Amino acid sequence: MEQLQYIKIAAYRTESGKTISITLSYQTFGKTLGDAPIVLVNHALTANSTVIGTSGWWNDLIGKGKCIDTEMYTILAFNVPGNGFDERPENAIENYKDFNARDIAKLFLLGLEQLEIDTLFAVIGGSTGGGVAWEMAAIKSECIEHLIPIAADWKSTDWLIANCHIQDSILNNSIHPLFDARLHAMTLYRTPESLTQKFQRTKKEQDLFNIESWLNYHGNALTNRFQLSAYKLMNQILRTVDITRGRESFLEIASKISSNIHIITINSDLFFKTEENWKTYEELKPIKDNVTINEIKSIHGHDAFLIEFDQLTTMLKPIFQKKKDPLDLFNNNCLKTYI
Repeated sequence: MEQLQYIKIAAYRTESGKTISITLSYQTFGKTLGDAPIVLVNHALTANSTVIGTSGWWNDLIGKGKCIDTEMYTILAFNVPGNGFDERPENAIENYKDFNARDIAKLFLLGLEQLEIDTLFAVIGGSTGGGVAWEMAAIKSECIEHLIPIAADWKSTDWLIANCHIQDSILNNSIHPLFDARLHAMTLYRTPESLTQKFQRTKKEQDLFNIESWLNYHGNALTNRFQLSAYKLMNQILRTVDITRGRESFLEIASKISSNIHIITINSDLFFKTEENWKTYEELKPIKDNVTINEIKSIHGHDAFLIEFDQLTTMLKPIFQKKKDPLDLFNNNCLKTYI
C-alpha cells in the first residue's frame, strides 16, 4: 500500500464562515506524479484513499492492466478531512455541521494546487465522491477533462436529505449509533430483489434469519473500523451536495462546465434514483454536446457500482483507453485562483 502523505492547509474558511487549519491526507498509485495523466478518485461515504491494494475498494476497476491502468495513469486520492483514516485524533473535525460538500471540493482543489497539479485527465467518484466531483467541476472545470460521477447526483434530493436526516438522528441518539446507522443504510444500498436473491428467507439459527445476520455483520464491521465523528461528517457531506446553492440555476452553471460529463447511473438505485440522472442528461443534452449517460443494469441497487465491474469497465473503457500526453490537455496554472 502506498503510504499516506500530508498537505497542511492553513486558515481555511468554510462556507459556513468558520476558519480552521486542515491537514489533507492522500495516496498515489501507478505512475509517479508528473509522469502521466492524473486520475483523481473521490471516495464514497465509508471508504478512503486506499483505492487499490490489499484493502483497496476499487481493485476490480483500477490497477495494472485494468480499465484504469496504473501503467498508464497516476491515480490520486484524497481523504475527506475528518474521515478518520489517518488515525490522527487531532485531525478530527470538531463540528461536522461547519462543513458541506462544496468545502470538500474546495479543499481538494487547494490540495491539487499545493501539489502543483495543473491538469486532471479525470475526476471519478461513486456516491458521495461523485457529488464532490460535481462540486469540483462547478468551481473549476477547465482543468478536468473528464467528469465521471457514478451512482451520484449534482444535488441531494429531498429523498436523500430525508434519509441523511434519519441517519443523523440515529448517530446522535442511538445507544449503538454506528451499528444502528449502518443497518439502516444497508437497506438503502441494496434492493428488496437483491436481498431476496441472496437470502431466500433462509435462517442462520432457529430465531435468526440470514438477512439479520448479514446486517449485524455489517453493523459490527463498521463499528470496529470507523469513527462516530467520521460518520457524522460524511453523512453531512452527502446531504449537502448542491452545485446551485447560492448560485445560478443548474443549467446556467452546467453550461459553463467545460469538462466532458459522463454520467453513470444504476437502474435499481434506491439512493440516487436513475430518473434524476436521466432528467439531468435530458436537460444538458440540448446545451452541451459533450455529455453522455450509461445505465448499469442490476438488481443490487446503489451498491452495484461496487459489484457490476464488467458493465462499469465496458462503459469506462472508451475514456481510459485513450493515450494522451498530459501536457497537451490544458494550459498550465489553470487551477490557480479559483475561489
